[in-house]
Amino acid sequence: MKVKKIKIGIRSVKDVFSDVKDTVNKIEAGQRLKPVTEPEMYFTSLEAFRKVLTPKRLELLHIIKTEHPSSVNELARMAKRDIKNVTADVKYLEQIGLIEKKATGHKIKPVINYDKIALEIAV
Repeated sequence: MKVKKIKIGIRSVKDVFSDVKDTVNKIEAGQRLKPVTEPEMYFTSLEAFRKVLTPKRLELLHIIKTEHPSSVNELARMAKRDIKNVTADVKYLEQIGLIEKKATGHKIKPVINYDKIALEIAV
């Protein structure tokens, strides 16, 4: 089985805008863009990354990947956390693309479709 991963990087806003500008120029020139092989997500600093992927949110990702809870309620029980806080974290992680939610009957199941997160920091 091929390992699926999400690439997370630390890049300045200036670098991100420069990449966007280069991409737009290639599109306008009719050049082909190389396909995206793995999802990417960038933060402007390590501090911003830490605010998003807190230890508690990383724990939720780990539980979802390894234990496969059938609902957010079950995830909260497994994590031994308040359901309101877990629901808020799951909603946020879904908004940034790290979790998907699948409807299974009357329950909403949190799902992860990758095996690892790769952190890349430019120096």
